[in-house]
Amino acid sequence: MNDDSATPPDDATLFRLAMQGVRVHAPSPRVSEKAATPAPLPRQRQADELAVLQELLRDTEPDDIESGDTLLYRAPGVQDGVLRHLRRGHYRIESELDLHGMNRERAKLAVAQFLARCHDRDQRCVRIVHGKGNGSPNSGPVIKALLGSWLRKRRDVLAYCSARAVDGGTGAVYVLLRAPGRP
Repeated sequence: MNDDSATPPDDATLFRLAMQGVRVHAPSPRVSEKAATPAPLPRQRQADELAVLQELLRDTEPDDIESGDTLLYRAPGVQDGVLRHLRRGHYRIESELDLHGMNRERAKLAVAQFLARCHDRDQRCVRIVHGKGNGSPNSGPVIKALLGSWLRKRRDVLAYCSARAVDGGTGAVYVLLRAPGRP
């Protein structure tokens, strides 16, 4: 006769019975646990930014020195109204860079790094204070002329113009930057 009242052993009991006599081995010194995955580095982006900085530093003389007190530039396709709003100071200044006391090389590097940071932070309108050249002996505003040349060569600059008197006048420029991800 079969004894239907006997219950079969549960899975845990069956597992313990199967594992009787099994010993746990110590971990092997040759095999590590899971190694920490290194943080991803944007290598191509870093290489691109370095190439831009090197290109900017190579060209130390402006090809197009503007005469006159004011700086003004508008990239092709930028509407008159946009430039008019920029000149009147209608855009909110999101960041500022002061180039006072810098030589050509330091100023060029500072401008490139500043604009890269602004791009990363999605800042669209910034002010760069270049000064009026009063401290330059007999040569006038050197950084001002160079800055105009540097900004014209950048694809991320849509427009720039001398600032209003309350924001530095002809000793500063408003710069309107292209939105990140736009051609």
